[in-house]
Amino acid sequence: MSLTQKTDPFLLEVLRYAFDSIAEEITLTIVRTAYSQIVRDSLDFSTALCDAQGRTLAQGVCTPMHLGAFHDALRNMLDVRGDDIHPNDVYIMNDPYAALGQHLPDIYVVQPIFFEGILRGWSATLAHHSDVGGIVAGSNALGATEIWQEGLRIPVLKLIDRGQRNQTLWDMIALNVRTPKMVLGDLQAQIAACAIGARGLINLYERYGAAILEQAMEDLNAYALRLAQAEIADIPDGTYAFVDHIDGIGEKPEPVTLTVKVTIEGTRAIVDWAGTSKQIEGGINSTFPFTKACAYAAIRSLMSADVPNCHGFTEAIEVRAEEGSVVRPVAPAPCGARGITGYRMIDCLFGALAQAAPDRVTADGSGGSTLPTISGTVNGEVFVFCETFMGTWGASRSNDGQEGMPHIGANQSNVPVEMIEKTYPLRIERYEFVADSGGPGRTRGGLAIRRDYRVLCETANLNVRSDKRRFPPHGLEGGAEGNPSMNRILSDTGERVLPVLLDSPVRMKRGDVFSHVMASGGGFGDAMERDPLNVQRDVRLGKVTIEGALRDYLVVITSFNGALCVDEEATRKQRETALRPNGHTQTNQTMTKQGGPYVQ
Repeated sequence: MSLTQKTDPFLLEVLRYAFDSIAEEITLTIVRTAYSQIVRDSLDFSTALCDAQGRTLAQGVCTPMHLGAFHDALRNMLDVRGDDIHPNDVYIMNDPYAALGQHLPDIYVVQPIFFEGILRGWSATLAHHSDVGGIVAGSNALGATEIWQEGLRIPVLKLIDRGQRNQTLWDMIALNVRTPKMVLGDLQAQIAACAIGARGLINLYERYGAAILEQAMEDLNAYALRLAQAEIADIPDGTYAFVDHIDGIGEKPEPVTLTVKVTIEGTRAIVDWAGTSKQIEGGINSTFPFTKACAYAAIRSLMSADVPNCHGFTEAIEVRAEEGSVVRPVAPAPCGARGITGYRMIDCLFGALAQAAPDRVTADGSGGSTLPTISGTVNGEVFVFCETFMGTWGASRSNDGQEGMPHIGANQSNVPVEMIEKTYPLRIERYEFVADSGGPGRTRGGLAIRRDYRVLCETANLNVRSDKRRFPPHGLEGGAEGNPSMNRILSDTGERVLPVLLDSPVRMKRGDVFSHVMASGGGFGDAMERDPLNVQRDVRLGKVTIEGALRDYLVVITSFNGALCVDEEATRKQRETALRPNGHTQTNQTMTKQGGPYVQ
């Protein structure tokens, strides 16, 4: 593609990566200075460098579902503050309606960047804080019926005003959260990170001058738009529809329907959520900036890595949704656990896009992170443990599903076992892959992951946001579904199965175990077409049992000279027997999973 930008192409590439390095330096500063594990270890935060109009120039590596919403939030902030923006200001906001935030635990801290007395850009951070008050510890209140129950709402305010700390606001925040040391420490980390980003951009202005740098900003966005349009043009024109569901909240869940149509018209993509369920009295409503960010993340993942991660590529994508729906709620709808809807939206978009570009997407995966929150009091001090527990992918046309991987919407991480046990009155008793759980197919879905948490204090409260039990991960092109998820409390009185989305915390006592099994990935293609040697490899690695190899793939594994090997003759007979009269094979897509094994 020929370049027509005014900036020299080589200089533009240099400045593009300079912007990227500044955004990454903001990210690393938060990792090094944050207090809470949800930020420092789970990496549930995001960073961006933006121009004076709030357009993203570069993004950190963490959470695409955050990053696509930065422009809306900053544009709103510019409208609210008007001319009241000065050097050495630092702004804070989190309210989904008054500040165009995402949900209350996600707090924006942003700093304007001035050069020669003129506003030139923004150093922007967003972090998921360990608690912001509300009716449940961790502030992911699935059972909330209105936003006032979810915690402290912060409109666009100055955390620091021309270098002077707004102590009243700091005191107000500290009084209204359960973990003030963690929250205030993470806010300080965000402030430090913003200062690093501001210094980096100012250094570029001093080196290149305002005229060159701002022309490059314009050209970078225009370049990203042209590349994105070219990528979209490679997808066949048409409208591609898909319907998916979230299980629903509580003991008697009512499914939430997500309906999407992706229309490709030449160089533009239109994502339309018409027909999606109305907003609900529960915390899974997704604010519209977040809904747009999820669409950007899904479609960007189909594009080449050469497309800059700046605002320009989003201009080729239009997102539509009906007001009052679960993907565009109006106040006072709660949205504390809107993340699960975001993950499901991306999965739903992949279901639609698989019809247009099957080589670029995978079968359905685990549905993003499970968010367990375990809280209580030890020696008079409140603790709140929460993590974004990832993750397994579905299979692609050419590869098995990956395990131990974050969802495409959030490049986050599981907290190391040692860090959990050192910091909280918890012991991780199992952390493992579940054999035979990946959806069978020509390529196999990724395995489910299990994590068991034992409570070591007298009492604790458990809150859980998970997904994909009633509606497990789908396969593609004949691949089987993945295993559904499962939540259980294991105690000395027996076993209790919990809903996927708890509408109120569950009380646990010393010795009780919360056992979570994440959904696995769906398969791709007919399982009877899977190479028996790949099944043999899975058996040797413990990913598939000998029984599972026979049941799911009709591959017979035997022991030969102490090694597990394919019995080729027995396997051939098994697969020949499975042929139907019409010449098609009896595959696992005609079977139903019952908590693990397939049954006819």
